[in-house]
Amino acid sequence: MRKLVISCGALALLSACGSSSGVFGRDRPDEFAVSRAAPLVVPPDFALAPPAPGAPRPQEADSSTQALQAMFGGQAQRSPLETSTGTQAGAARAQPGIRSDAGDPDTVVVDKGSVTRDIIAAPEGDGSEARASTPQ
Repeated sequence: MRKLVISCGALALLSACGSSSGVFGRDRPDEFAVSRAAPLVVPPDFALAPPAPGAPRPQEADSSTQALQAMFGGQAQRSPLETSTGTQAGAARAQPGIRSDAGDPDTVVVDKGSVTRDIIAAPEGDGSEARASTPQ
């Protein structure tokens, strides 16, 4: 009887080794599912010359236009009111690069005098102590 109990216990212990769960049943990568990369192909046009160093790429010939479109999104639609206001103000006669010229340190400006500098340098306040005088 004792041998029967020991043999049944040994069979029960050994039957656990045949299970597919646990450490041995985990998902592994399939080593046969590896594929090779496609081979490199020589372009069919052998007459192409390499680009000169520093030359713009053909698809980016006008980089300033591309930069403006990236920053500002191209031409925006104008409302009829904005169009008529621009027409009355002379938008058609405006110089294209005037903003760059106005911000240039070499641009000649008119000296407005010391009064303008005093107004700009005046301390901020709520205006309760302001006095106005009219010269006679």
